[in-house]
Amino acid sequence: MRRILLFAAIACLPLVTAQCKRTKSYAPKGYELVWQDEFNEGTEPDAAKWTHVVMRQGMVNHELQNYVNHVTPAGTPVTQIKDGTLRINCFKEDGKIYSGRLNGNARTGWQNGYFEARIKLPEGKGTWPAFWMMPAANRMPNNGWPRCGEIDIMEEVGFTPNEVSSSIHTQAYNHTNKTHKTQAVTIKKAEGDFHIYSLLWTDDKIITYVDGKELLHLEKSVLGDTHDQWPFHYPFHIILNLAWGGDWGGQEGVDESALPVTMEVDYVRVYQK
Repeated sequence: MRRILLFAAIACLPLVTAQCKRTKSYAPKGYELVWQDEFNEGTEPDAAKWTHVVMRQGMVNHELQNYVNHVTPAGTPVTQIKDGTLRINCFKEDGKIYSGRLNGNARTGWQNGYFEARIKLPEGKGTWPAFWMMPAANRMPNNGWPRCGEIDIMEEVGFTPNEVSSSIHTQAYNHTNKTHKTQAVTIKKAEGDFHIYSLLWTDDKIITYVDGKELLHLEKSVLGDTHDQWPFHYPFHIILNLAWGGDWGGQEGVDESALPVTMEVDYVRVYQK
């Protein structure tokens, strides 16, 4: 049955090469585009769509970067629009590491849908780029992590080049007690080439894909339907970020000679029925 579900899921995703830009999508039939950013205009992320997260070094996962609002104190951009892509830059300046973290449609988010981004990952030991989702409308203070839920569509750490993973974290299934649900795959040139990372999220399942091929497949009927097992019943928003070091990214140390590095995003698209 699992194989049948897999083939059925892939069959409904139209074929497109990783080099095709902007025109086609792996979105399943019956889903319509409801939100997008093609990063074709301006020099900064659209403030109507994206919010910069400001966070000092060490606040999350012992990461070494400082997230700032678009530019460093010296005026160097951590995020920029250039040649039709979003660039998230991580670099060392005045003795500190700076980088960017963007929340997409953070206040409203979406409940269920198909979420897709075309991304080129950086290389270097210490890098930790991610495309992921957290609850919208600031639900965390009254429903803290991991009980609030987290969906990691794509993560990669530089000490394992080109291995990308998808995961979920809930109260019942999270990495702090080694029960989180995760799946990884090594792909050719995740670092240095664009690939399409996507999520299909419905009331009863979560499936992630890399270039249209299924990676992680989870069903509520298997994990359980309590909030602690399946908190995916309210809107989540998109996050794009490039971390440096930290509990996972720095697990085997960091190599500052790799800096500066850039995570490049060609587009982000959201579809719903």
